[in-house]
Amino acid sequence: MKPESASSYCLERVRRHDYARYLTTLFSPPEQRELLWALYAWNLEVAKTAETVSEATLGEIRLQWWREGLEGLWQGNTRSHPVLEVLEGGRDRLARTAESFERILEARSFDLDPQPPADLAELETYAEATASELLYIALAALGEPPSEQERQVARHVGIAWALTGLLRAVPFHARQKRLYLPEDHLTVAGVKRSDLFELRGSDQISGVVMRLAERAREHVEEARRHRGAIVRSRRGPLLLAGLSDLYLKALERADYDPFAPSLARQEGKGVWKITWNAWRGRF
Repeated sequence: MKPESASSYCLERVRRHDYARYLTTLFSPPEQRELLWALYAWNLEVAKTAETVSEATLGEIRLQWWREGLEGLWQGNTRSHPVLEVLEGGRDRLARTAESFERILEARSFDLDPQPPADLAELETYAEATASELLYIALAALGEPPSEQERQVARHVGIAWALTGLLRAVPFHARQKRLYLPEDHLTVAGVKRSDLFELRGSDQISGVVMRLAERAREHVEEARRHRGAIVRSRRGPLLLAGLSDLYLKALERADYDPFAPSLARQEGKGVWKITWNAWRGRF
């Protein structure tokens, strides 16, 4: 595939299926956007594994294909795939974050297990391994691997974004008979899985969602306490924090009912939030 075709493939995939992250790339240096699109397109490929296979074994095979594809990329033997072809252009920068790529792949194996996380700690470990690790790579794509201070900020933003996304995706996962709400929270609240899987809201479900939303807010607040550690030119990937604010407020207005119809109308409302925060040099 021609380089411009590979880049266009990545751009369209991200713009169509991960619009939030696409928006953040518009506030990163223009010369780095193509690599960010490829990175986020790669993330889409592995994140959608559980949705695209009929059994766990096939999912593991798919993840192994991407693992081997990355190994070839680091060794200068790039497989023929548009995502890998564009990532090749930033190989020297990205290779320094190879461990983060591997942690994301390992975490995506969890998606193939129908059991929900046992508790909040396990859920946050998953959130960090999927969203925070991706932010570490994105910061490296901007030129240099993140400093320890940058990693701490990115860790909190990533966990907040992942928790927010999982709360927004409760109806989607329920239709697939998948759960990401912590099992201990569900048990204590007396949540019936049948209510979740049949898309029926309840005070018990809303209570669990509210506690997780509060936890996401705590991570956003902690990240912003240390935002001075991030220079303006590297804040683009972290603009997800503002979108977490937007979606969490919408959840609050819906009384934390994840099945509220109003939540489906939030798509596309993040442009002004990201633009405003970027203009102010915040996230």
